[in-house]
Amino acid sequence: MSISSSTSIEPIGVITCKAAVAWGPGEPLVMEEVEVSPPQPMEIRIKVVCTSLCRSDVTAWQSQAIFPRIFGHEASGIVESVGEGVTEFEVGDRVLTLFTGECMSCKHCTSTKSNMCQVLGLERKGLMHSDQKTRFSIKGKPIYHYCAVSSFSEYTVVHSGCAVKVSSRAPLEKICLFSCGVAAGLGAAWKVANISEGSTVAIYGLGTVGLSVAQGAKLRGASRIIGVDINTGKSEIAKAFGVTDFINPDDCSESVHQVVKRITDGGADYSFECVGDTETITTALQSCCDGWGLTVTLGVPKVTPLISTHYGLFLSGKTLTGSLFGGWKPKSDIPSLIDMYLRKEIKIDELITHNMPFEEINQAFNLMTEGKCLRCVIHMPK
Repeated sequence: MSISSSTSIEPIGVITCKAAVAWGPGEPLVMEEVEVSPPQPMEIRIKVVCTSLCRSDVTAWQSQAIFPRIFGHEASGIVESVGEGVTEFEVGDRVLTLFTGECMSCKHCTSTKSNMCQVLGLERKGLMHSDQKTRFSIKGKPIYHYCAVSSFSEYTVVHSGCAVKVSSRAPLEKICLFSCGVAAGLGAAWKVANISEGSTVAIYGLGTVGLSVAQGAKLRGASRIIGVDINTGKSEIAKAFGVTDFINPDDCSESVHQVVKRITDGGADYSFECVGDTETITTALQSCCDGWGLTVTLGVPKVTPLISTHYGLFLSGKTLTGSLFGGWKPKSDIPSLIDMYLRKEIKIDELITHNMPFEEINQAFNLMTEGKCLRCVIHMPK
């Protein structure tokens, strides 16, 4: 189906297209013909151009109970049609999808203290924000969404507050990484932790998010950036993103936090948990220095969601804080990150280890679960 350059807001009817549907936890995705409803008021329908696989997709696919479902939330595409009331997008606009939106008017959106939109925040039920229904179906039966994006489909529908218009100069096959991982890591370093020049940093987990934290720390002038990962193969690329010291816990004769404290003279100024493991949060806290050490947790837990740690870590002056999407207000802030990339101030190309066609999406899941990739960019049929 061709995309018109018309600016008419009359949405075309139901579209039938291919989507990778997950029918159960951990089961291979199945290419299905799905029906995609037209956009409802304040929604847009997008022809997905590229979508990348994030660890959060894999975690939800392995552990959550909402099925059948279409995963995917890091995506770039072109607006195919717009629903009633949409004024900021036109047919043909190039956009990034956003797994957490920005309504621009709620208490959080109008505050400088938060990026947690009360209207378009993280969607956990597999439904659209507006009417708590789905826009996907197969033979009349609903197929559930993921994070109100569901980009593992040739077409998808999102709320207009969950997309941002991007420059025509920005390569859609690269910038889809800003929809989640890269932005989350950079924001954790810059906005949440506000890393200071000359400081020491410890990063647990050197995937796309962790390496983006390292890049952010390097650009802020951190004097020492310690990367911790059980995959020694990541040590070289970690150096390219600013990591000065690499630690593989499996090679240590003492606990990791003791190693970090020893080489930083008492503990890192900042530590970041990018694994999605609550025990690692405790380790990151332990590796921070007393008095002012700050630990930021970014990972999505795979199994145990509850954090258990000794209160003495906090009595000693350490702080633990969370981070969603790096603290960025998605629609307001993401264009400036893309501009930095276009000026070559931020690098993301090196994070893309694999490019593959949509039909091979299960191979992307295999590579991620086996720890053999950073980001797989999946290219939709033209």
